[in-house]
This record gives sequence, structure tokens and C-alpha cells, in this order.
Amino acid sequence: MKRSFSIICSTTALMIVLMFAFVKESRNIPDPYQRELMLQQEASLQVGGRVELTAAEQQLDSHLHKLKEQEMLALDFPPAMHFFRARSHIEKSPVFKLLQKMPKGAVLHIHSSALVSVDWLVMNVTYRPHCYICFTWMGSVQFLFSAQRPFPTWGCSSWSLLEELRASTSDILTFDKSLMQNLTLFTEDPDVAYPNPDVVWERFEQIFIAISGLITYAPVFNDYLYEGLQQLYDDNILYLELRAGLSRTYELDGTIHDREWSLQTYKNITELFQLDHPDFIGLRIIITVHRVLRLSQVKQAVIDAIKMEKQYPEIIAGFDLVGREDGGKPLWYFREALSAPKELKTNFSYFFHAGETDSDGTDVDRNVLDALLLNTTRIGHGFALAHHPVVKELSRKRGVPVEVCPISNQVLKLVSDLRNHPAAVLMAEGHPMVLSSDDPTLFGTTGLSYDFYEAFVGIGGLSANLGTLKELAMNSIRYSSLPPVLKDRATAIWQQKWQKFIMENLP
Repeated sequence: MKRSFSIICSTTALMIVLMFAFVKESRNIPDPYQRELMLQQEASLQVGGRVELTAAEQQLDSHLHKLKEQEMLALDFPPAMHFFRARSHIEKSPVFKLLQKMPKGAVLHIHSSALVSVDWLVMNVTYRPHCYICFTWMGSVQFLFSAQRPFPTWGCSSWSLLEELRASTSDILTFDKSLMQNLTLFTEDPDVAYPNPDVVWERFEQIFIAISGLITYAPVFNDYLYEGLQQLYDDNILYLELRAGLSRTYELDGTIHDREWSLQTYKNITELFQLDHPDFIGLRIIITVHRVLRLSQVKQAVIDAIKMEKQYPEIIAGFDLVGREDGGKPLWYFREALSAPKELKTNFSYFFHAGETDSDGTDVDRNVLDALLLNTTRIGHGFALAHHPVVKELSRKRGVPVEVCPISNQVLKLVSDLRNHPAAVLMAEGHPMVLSSDDPTLFGTTGLSYDFYEAFVGIGGLSANLGTLKELAMNSIRYSSLPPVLKDRATAIWQQKWQKFIMENLP
């Protein structure tokens, strides 16, 4: 990493010399050779800029470039539109269809409560026996599986059996669509529905509560996890790191399972999936708690996570704080609690959400600095990183990548036109990064292809090429928490899939 950093510094120094020479000679006609050399230097700095492409890869790259040029000339350019309006356009895109086939490596930032398509949740889970629904006074819904009608609770004055509701309606299709609307942020007019970040985040958190009642039912939890792995695998993903709160699961008879049961289930279902899909590398969990908790609660959660990591080292990757950064306590507030690994003299990894904000200069904005001071392994979102040159350089020097989630950042109203996403600067500078999907259920997506499209066509623009895609996919394995042996195996499997992808998609 030191060597690569010195190369970047040397390249930057060369560019400065060239620019100085250009300015010095500005009275004369600019030298075309000098101009071309500077363009080449810039291209070499970007993500994928030093990836050497084979003849076959160059051929596919040329084809992709032409396709992208055509899409950028279209009247409705998807990255410039809100994703909810752009989705249908993206799905018709030849570039998107190619990206769906592309082996993407791993997804490293995705939440356990938003792992599968909303269609599966409604058409599969809500059709199961004993599923009750409550329409809350806040305009949201809650679900619960129960052998008998649940008692009223705060916000839920009455529960209805979904089976009976469906039997009483004359239009089941419309009824099911209304359920889907309660489990996703997707809407035809997002600007009206979500006029500001506060509104969209409130709805965002309501949906997580609604989904929780479905997926924490133990029989559903097993099927849900397998289906989540299948949907990622179908999108050509071979490994994932899942942020999970390890919520307690329940049975129809009222039995409550603890976190250890959940961990064992994650392990068992993953192994079962691998038997059916031998080229799937596996799953690791980043344990999470909400950032609204008290200092003492977070410290205990870290200590508990360290104990679980010792018991399940093959499946526990580390720890993170989740929830809206703008509405929660900053990382610096929790610095004492997060020092627990040092106190216990043990190595333990953090993967902090940091900088998922546009509030420049606030304590929340400084989470990107504090994440590095607390030795985070990766930076979740890092939207604010471009405003912090010292932190950005430290992140680069340490090789700490940013987990860029384009669609999430747009839907949660950090950026409207993805061509203006701060990651465009990071990508142009060759900053360490990976692409992720964050909460696909809530955004009406599955897998990672939609985010790859937005990053490749919108954030990267015409400068992004096949080398960019190749490096981003390789980064997802390189920056994962996998031990070296499994990284090597994942890389070998990915390379084989990549070569097949190239040869099958040549124009």
C-alpha cells in the first residue's frame, strides 16, 4: 500500500510539473502532445485506470463505450432522474442488461432486514397461515404470526388475519400491491411523497419495523435468508457481508430464540446454500446496534460482539452503529464505549457508517474523521468524505475503502442528480472504494446491478470503462473481511466467471 501511495504521489507531482509548464507556455499555442500526456495521466489515476485489458476486454470495452454514449444522449438520462422514475428506463438499457450478467464479486454493505425483493415478502410470506396485520394510527402497518388473534398494543388497536382480509376483498391484486407499497419507499412521485430528508427517513424506519414482524418469525427467517442468498447469487454475487442486529426470533407457540440461535441459523443456512451452489463463498455478519442507544448499552454491545466473534470467528466480521447519522449521536460521543477492544487487549474490527450526511461542518459530518481515529476497516457511505481533504488522504494512505451506495444516497435525499455524487471525485482520484446496495427491499431492487449501473453510467460518466468495472468487482473481494485463503479462492472463482462473461458478451 505504501508503494502504491508513493506512485500516486509521484504521478500527482508529475502532473503539477506538466501543468506548470503548460501555464508557463500559455502565450504560445498549446502543445497537443503535452495535452494528451496530461489526459493520459488523469485517466491512469481513476478507479480502474491502471487495469490492463486484454484484446477481448478492449473489444467489449469499446462496445460498452458506444452503448453508454447513446444512453447519455437520451432525453431521459436515468442517473439525472430520481431512481423511482429511472428504474423502468434502466431496465430497458443494454448497458444494464450487460451489467446484470457481469460477475460483481461481493456486496459488503447490505442490511439483514432489506435483503430480498418486496414481491417475495408479500407473495410468499404474507400468504402463510397465521399471519396477522395491523394498520397503525401512524399510517403504517405491522405484522405478526400468531396462533390466535394478538392482543392490542401501542399503536395497534386491532389485528386482522390476512387470510380473512384477502377472502373479503374483490381485488386481491390491488390488495397485494397496497401491501407492497407499505414495505417499500417506491412511489410514482417521490418528490411529492418525500419533500425533505426527515419525511423519507421517518417512512424508512417505519418500513423496517413492518418487515421485522415478518422476518423474525423463525420459519420465515430460515426461508428469508436462503431466498436473500439466492437473489444475490442470481445477480452474480459470490459473497456478502451482512449488517445484522441479531434480533430475537419467535415461534408460533411464543417461544423466543436468542442471538446464538440466530447466528447458528445464519451458519446453517449458508452452508446449506453452499451445498446447492458450490461456487458461493459464503456470508459474514457485521453486528449492529442503533446509534440512539446509551453509552453503557453500546459498550456492552461491543463486549458481547467480541465474545460472539470468539465463538463464531468464521461468521462474525465486526461491529457497526446504524440509524440516521443526522438524528443520532456522533461516533465521538461513543469513543469510550468503542475503546472496549483496546481495554480487553483484543483485535476486533469496526465497519462504521460515517459521513452519510450533507450537513457540512457538524459533529455528524466529522464522523468520517472519527471513524478513522477509531480504526474502522471500511467507511459506510462516506458521502461527506470529499469535504475533508486530510481525512480523505488518510483513508487513501491506510487503504480504507468507502462503501458507496448510490441509489440509497439519492432516495434518502443526499443528492438528486447522481452525476453530482461526491464519489465522482473519489472515482476520478482512484480512491479505494466498493459499490453496495444498502437496502434493496426498500428501494424496489434486488442484488447490485442497479447500483453498478448508476455508478458506471452516472457517477463515472464516459471516463468509466471496463477497467473501472473490473477493479470495483475485484475491490469487493480485496476489501472484504475474508481470511487470505478464502480471498484467494473467491478471486480465482471470480476470475473464471469474468473470463466467461467477457467471451460470451463480445459484440
